Amino acid sequence: MNGREIDVVVVGAGNAALTAALAAREQGAKVLVLERAPYDERGGNSRYTAGAIRFAYNGLDDLVKVMPDLTEDERKNTEFGTYTREEYFDDMARMTRFRCDPDLAEMLIDNSLETLVWMGSKGVKFQPSYGRQAFKVDGRFKFWGGLCLETWGGGPGLVDSLLSAIEKDGIEILYATRAVELIMDHGAVRGVVAREGNETFDIKAKAVVLASGGFEANTEWRTRYLGPGWDLAPVRGSRFNTGDGIRMALDIGAMSTGNWSGCHAVGWDRNAPPFGDLAVGDGFQKHSYPLGIMVNATGKRFVDEGADFRNYTYAKYGHEVLAQPGQFAWQVFDSKVTDMLRDEYRIRQVTKVTANTIEELAAKLDDVDADAFVREVEAFNAAVRTDVPFNPAIKDGRCTKGLDVPKSHWANPLDEPPYEAYAITCGITFTFGGLKITTEGHVMDGEGMPIPGLYAAGELVGGLFYFNYPGGTGLMSGAVFGRAAGSSAGRAATE
Repeated sequence: MNGREIDVVVVGAGNAALTAALAAREQGAKVLVLERAPYDERGGNSRYTAGAIRFAYNGLDDLVKVMPDLTEDERKNTEFGTYTREEYFDDMARMTRFRCDPDLAEMLIDNSLETLVWMGSKGVKFQPSYGRQAFKVDGRFKFWGGLCLETWGGGPGLVDSLLSAIEKDGIEILYATRAVELIMDHGAVRGVVAREGNETFDIKAKAVVLASGGFEANTEWRTRYLGPGWDLAPVRGSRFNTGDGIRMALDIGAMSTGNWSGCHAVGWDRNAPPFGDLAVGDGFQKHSYPLGIMVNATGKRFVDEGADFRNYTYAKYGHEVLAQPGQFAWQVFDSKVTDMLRDEYRIRQVTKVTANTIEELAAKLDDVDADAFVREVEAFNAAVRTDVPFNPAIKDGRCTKGLDVPKSHWANPLDEPPYEAYAITCGITFTFGGLKITTEGHVMDGEGMPIPGLYAAGELVGGLFYFNYPGGTGLMSGAVFGRAAGSSAGRAATE
């Protein structure tokens, strides 16, 4: 392929990249998208998600702006509550131990609702996330953890909707085409060197938006930056997110920032494949652990499963599982709660055992000290405050007393068979370290100055997440900063 010229090149084809391309097109720019994956694997990590999006809203009126098709029954039978700007800030601060970039956090939160409305205008549809984020209490659904909405069709639905908008806008996508180097001209980025198969060619552009994900699929970088053992973690999503965008920007002097030794990592089926499976999507995750207990190879519990709502612990508990002997754990439930388990526990590709007694279950937990497990369950059962009512929709205070590893909420004795147990390991979602950007998506250089012609969005942006992550913020941040970076690039290219 011969060299090409365009106004804006967007590297990547997930949520952040596609929103960037649409926003640049709105500014009148001619846009070209480069997708390293082949057509059948397009969409980056976004295609593997459940599509949950966290945004600030003050009540039903705001929700209707995003979900105009909300039925009368849904309005009447659902307690959506509110999730205010202040609560979002508090969660971002608490989850990141007050390290998140305050300017980026403010940009993310204050533009969250408006960005979803804008995405709706592009054809993206949203719905209440009943199956994963709500429990039915006294006949009404009650949402918890500040997260009530997901895209129609989950991650695949989100990507397909954005791709339809891309096609409608006449934006071209080159598949199986990898950006390998940024083209510089007198200190400004003026395009990319791309590779398709064995052919390398230049694409000249007035602005470039990098939105090609983190480095979670790069085994060597995972071990280098996250530490020993991370080479063993399966990747939840795309096999193509190897840090290309980050590397290209650092090569021309971009500033790195954020939690380079941190990542989003969750409980993931122990026998899941090394990379994401689009047929299964995020079904390998196992996130109902607050309703039961988790034990390691020694038969012991190792985390407070009820420390907080799942949305505020799941992205860090994968680290804890990786740190256990053999890098695995078992989640255990009894019949009091099994009908409340999330839908991912019912997929065909699941590592599961069942039994009618704890002793029988113990014998079926591969690689676990059976006698120690039985003693652990006995100690746990005896420690539960059964005088406190169980309520999964609130932090109910139903805790344990006297255990070395407490359970702070939702503690139930494991005493009603049949029992179910699920084997998990750590699945890595995305990395937290990345490029330093302005609130408008401009990539900064080592001296803190914007690099002319270079913008970035999505999982390769550093500074937002440290240690942990409020569920649903990844897609929201990708969309907010994708739109900002694309708008900035589009304006720069058409001035």
